Amino acid sequence: MVPSESPDTSTEQPEPSARFVDRDLREARFVRCDLSGAVLRAVDVAGAEIDAPWLLDGESTLLVNGVDVTGFVDAELDRRMPGRALRRAEDPDGLRAAWAAVEQAWAGAVARAESMPQGSLDASVDGEWSFAETVRHLVMATDTWVRGAVLGVERPWHPLGMPNAEYAADGHDPSVFAPGTPPWSEVLAVRAERTAHVRELLAATTADELDATRATPWAPQYPETVRSCLHTVLEEEWEHLRYALRDLDVLAARAGERSSAG
Repeated sequence: MVPSESPDTSTEQPEPSARFVDRDLREARFVRCDLSGAVLRAVDVAGAEIDAPWLLDGESTLLVNGVDVTGFVDAELDRRMPGRALRRAEDPDGLRAAWAAVEQAWAGAVARAESMPQGSLDASVDGEWSFAETVRHLVMATDTWVRGAVLGVERPWHPLGMPNAEYAADGHDPSVFAPGTPPWSEVLAVRAERTAHVRELLAATTADELDATRATPWAPQYPETVRSCLHTVLEEEWEHLRYALRDLDVLAARAGERSSAG
């Protein structure tokens, strides 16, 4: 799930076969757009930024000057984020190690965010979720894939969870989530409960239980294994940690600029 930005209310969309020739698209911003199969020829991409959370799913490719860079991207993210490579572990011991690694990584991120200037926890960068909202979204993700899918809790969501931007548009009821900005201490407490739930589940999980099937939360007609549900949670954890660290870097740079100016 991708951090939320203000939705584009425009209904005008180019045809899938649209061609842009000799067009100036500098600093254009594409959010939640389907660019699969797009072809860019003789383009200036200096300073361009692509954030594609599903880039490494399945057999996806991204060719830059004829070179598939997906493997390079995956390896570099593993290098920058120790423990990320464990996220696709198949057996109980591997998944326990994967969860311990992501908990440790998030503990470092929380400590960093809390040490930053006042207001940083709730500050948005470029219209995306704040650090606190990202943590709230992970509460929602854990509730969906662990409490709901794996454990079968009928109404698994905590009110402090944060749904993805498309939640209501996809026909789901957003009223289960509390409006407003809750105190960070409350968010942190719920987050601790949810991470403990996963830790306790993994501590008791057997290989046979990982093979058991569950209904996919967003498409119940398609079954998922318990292992697959846990992999989804781990992907959510690492992708949103990447977003959070990226934005903390921006906030830190801004704070440094203000300090220098003062």
